[in-house]
Order: sequence, then C-alpha cells, then structure tokens
Amino acid sequence: MNSTPAPRPVTRRQFLGRVSAASALALAPRSLFAQAAAGRKLGVALVGLGGYSTGQLGPALRLTSHCQLTGVVTGSVEKGKKWAADYGFPETSIYDYSTMARLADNPAIDIVYVVTPNGLHAEHAIAAAQAGKHVICEKPMANTVADCDAIIAACQKAGVRLGIGYRLHYDPTHAELRRLARTQEFGPFLKMDGGFGFTMGRSQWRAQKKLAGGGPLMDLGVYVLQEALMASGEVPPVALTARELPKLRPEFFVDVEETIEWTLEFANGARATGWTSYNANRNDFRAEAKDGWYEISSAYGYKGQKAVTSRGPVTVTPPASQQALQMDAFARDVLDGTPSLVPGEMGRRDMVMVEAIYASAAAGGKRVELKF
Repeated sequence: MNSTPAPRPVTRRQFLGRVSAASALALAPRSLFAQAAAGRKLGVALVGLGGYSTGQLGPALRLTSHCQLTGVVTGSVEKGKKWAADYGFPETSIYDYSTMARLADNPAIDIVYVVTPNGLHAEHAIAAAQAGKHVICEKPMANTVADCDAIIAACQKAGVRLGIGYRLHYDPTHAELRRLARTQEFGPFLKMDGGFGFTMGRSQWRAQKKLAGGGPLMDLGVYVLQEALMASGEVPPVALTARELPKLRPEFFVDVEETIEWTLEFANGARATGWTSYNANRNDFRAEAKDGWYEISSAYGYKGQKAVTSRGPVTVTPPASQQALQMDAFARDVLDGTPSLVPGEMGRRDMVMVEAIYASAAAGGKRVELKF
C-alpha cells in the first residue's frame, strides 16, 4: 500500500501566492540582479531593538555573507544612535515607528525585519511593504489569521517578498528531520510528541494578551507545531483537540494561558501531541515511524541541538548562527528570485492551528476541523 498522501489540489490562495511571487520577480529592480552578480550585500533594517535583536539578530548580521545591517527603527533615539555607531551605518538611517514611510527614500535598506511584540507585527510589516521593502516577520507572524492575511495582501500589492523568522528550518539537525520526512526512509512518521517550556520569572509583554496574543503557545508552542509539520513533510493536519491546564500562578498569568497541550490529527492516521508552558521546563521532540525514529533534545534553542535516529547520532557541523543562515537565505531568495523555505503562507498556516488550539481548549477539548 502506498502510504504517501495524494497531492492536494492547488487552492485559490496558493495559486494567487504563486502568481504574486512570479509578479514580484518580474517587478524586481534589475539593479538587484546586478548587485547579486557584484556580490553586494543587501541592507537590512531591524524594527524593534529588544532582546532578540540585541542578543541574536544584530550579532548574526556581523556574520552574514549576503546582507548587512544598514538601519534601525526604534522608539529610542539614543538607542538608535548607539546601534549606528556600533554597526557603522549613518544616523540618517535611524527611524521611529511613525516615520517608517520614509524607508522608501533609503536605497541602502532592501529588507525590513520586524521584531516588535506580536500584536504590532501586522502594523509594522504592512508599513515596511508599503515603503517598498522586502519583509521578514518574526514568529508568530501576527496575533490573528486575519492579520496574517493583511500582511500577505500588503506584500503582494507592493510586489515585495515576505518571509517568517523560522530559524530552525536552517539548522542542520532539523534539516535531517525534514529529509527523513521527505524520503520516508523509515516510512511516514505516525507518532510524534514534543514540548517546549520554561519558567517565566518576571512580568513582561509576553504575558499580556494585547501585545502577545496569548501565552506560551504564541511564543514557544509555535516551535512545536513547526516541528510536527516538518515531520509530516509539511502536510498540514486535518483536525485537533486541546486543553488548557490549571494555572499554578493565576495572579501572574491573568489573561493568557500558563500551560496548554494539544493533539494534531493527520489524514494518514498520524498523531502529534504537543505541550508548552511558562511554568515548567521542557525542550524536546520525537517522531516515530514503522522502520525507525528521530529524536532531538535542546530542540528549539539557538544552539546545542543533539539529534539521534534509530540508526545512531546525527553528526552535523553546528552553525555559528541559525539567524545568520536564515537571513542569508532570505537575501539570496530576494536576489535570485527563488522560493522561500519559510514564506508568509507558512506563518499563516501556523496561526490557523494556534487559533484552533485556543478554540478547542475554550470549548473543553472539542475536536476542531482545520481549514487552511
């Protein structure tokens, strides 16, 4: 029996997305292709200079081969000036959130990376697209599927590329999982389980529903969903069930979940259980097939992944920076007109699952059928 799922028909959304990508390539300035031939790096502006930009993206942009930091968008002029001095771009390339339209006048900036709180992603990604800049939007793509649609539409209208900050797609240990899913050397993965959580020690925007959209599911659980979809060969689930666990610190997690778990159901009979929490530690994923298995610990971190299969350890050379690989890949896609591994449609897909998980948990674990 052939266990490979039959190809799904192309939906109207997918067709329009492909047409948009082709149109964007046709509209791309010829100067970009000249820049690629000349080896010129594309300029990146970071929108939001919080912990992720400071600790990960900024340092990664010192390691990239195809892009470099050429501007910032921040609410702090002093912080912007410090970044300009540290990274060697002019202070005229410092913008605030109300002046993002002026990015259109800066030819040194080709790509805008949105790294603000989740609830601001749509506003800032749309502003970047309207300024004619290619957009990377940090995960989760937005607080709602409707916001994801608005971002995709804005990028299509502007003829710019859109990618999501899914760095793990570029990590070699996760690439091995994707390869096994694609080749089905062990057969299809039919039993999957993963979890990601930590104990949040202080109040922050990630525990505020207005800015974060939810609790750990929006921040950490998206990684577990991503991993399950990698193991499925990017075939989306057909339904899911979920439940929120009782809060141990209700005074801290007032309007978001503290811990939540779910089960994804796939058309071929596969099941993927997931868990995420802001009050317990976990960082793992395992996928089992008839003829083998894959397991990874420290699965979702910036480094330190350790993967093993039923054949033995996965031996890879760890990258100096997952984020550098991710941003370089996006820059090359812009320059070469190649499809992204992590397009906006993938970010939207994941938000469909997130919304369904919340809906199922709110309905006492009711089974929710998924429509993408």
